Amino acid sequence: MTKLKRRQFIHGLAAGAAGGMMGWVQRALAADAKSLPQGIVEVKGEVTVNGKPAAKGVIVAAGNVVETGKDARVVFVIGDNAFLQRQNSRVEFGVSIESFLRVVTGGLLSVFGKGERKLSTMTVAIGIRGTGCYIETDEKKTYFCLCFGAVDLKPVGGPAFSYATTHHEKPLWIEGGKMTPAGVLNHADAEVIMLEALTGRRSPFPPGKSGRYS
Repeated sequence: MTKLKRRQFIHGLAAGAAGGMMGWVQRALAADAKSLPQGIVEVKGEVTVNGKPAAKGVIVAAGNVVETGKDARVVFVIGDNAFLQRQNSRVEFGVSIESFLRVVTGGLLSVFGKGERKLSTMTVAIGIRGTGCYIETDEKKTYFCLCFGAVDLKPVGGPAFSYATTHHEKPLWIEGGKMTPAGVLNHADAEVIMLEALTGRRSPFPPGKSGRYS
């Protein structure tokens, strides 16, 4: 994807978010904590949970597998964690902190509550703490953007690396045990803000930065 097309894509995400997503933000932040959603809050196209067609309100839990088809997407909440799963994606949720989730293929934008959780793809193990991140992967290569928070990365066949960000400062490609710099791809601030709101949290982005899509 060219730099221009990436920018157009991300601005497109932002434009879509400005309507429905920002309505969610306002409603979620105004809600009592007990009334915040759990399970699927939006579903578009072919989405399954454990091989069964998914619908709004379906609970996603530990041990579940969520899959999306072409042009599909799903937004869901598990406890104090929220997720936006892109098309053609498979995400497997484990039953412990050590195997919290695995992105097998496709894209997943996530925000997490306090405490450690372990994520993985075919090419990297990821330890996060109160973090927002975007993962896009296949069997050979992983794109990872730490939108905010702190992370410990351990590429398969490579050295471990830890760092922190406040606003997408260090996106990476991870392949063959190596990490190389990348740009901000296929996710937008408005989506992160929306996911945080679904768990009753406000955007962690520094003042004056949230709302940028670049």
